[in-house]
Amino acid sequence: MLPSPADVHKQWAAHNPELDTSPMEVVALVKQINALIEYAVEPLYDGASLTAPELDLLIPLRHATGPVIARRLADQLQLSRAGISKSLAKLEGRGFIERVPNPADRRAALVTVTPAGAEAVDNLFPRQLAVERELLSGLGEDRAEVLEALTTLARVMERHLTGSPDSR
Repeated sequence: MLPSPADVHKQWAAHNPELDTSPMEVVALVKQINALIEYAVEPLYDGASLTAPELDLLIPLRHATGPVIARRLADQLQLSRAGISKSLAKLEGRGFIERVPNPADRRAALVTVTPAGAEAVDNLFPRQLAVERELLSGLGEDRAEVLEALTTLARVMERHLTGSPDSR
């Protein structure tokens, strides 16, 4: 059995008392929350036409008012351009998106969701939301406080990574 984050914290404190392990308190919880969400939604994707990351990629395309430049999609989703390109190629091969060269910059692709892609999103996303709603239903009155704390965490991390004084 693996040690708990609190046990790991104590073990590091005993092994190397000068090491500041306080980031573990936040990071371990964020990782645990992410793992719990993935565990809860995982059954939705058994036999589904999309994977969870593919759905995340298609959602902004589903409601875009026009073609989206692939690199902007990568930036928005904070994914590598190579990773986006590979994912888009798979989605294109399965008929969920179309990519055409950008007439203004032939190196850039313009991406649009196809009717099949929109249908896949419309089928799967509401089901994922239902699972997430149930998973979070126990928050009750604490929901606003949790949302505020997570928003603060995201802002602090984004400011650090981008170097911008405020990323609202």
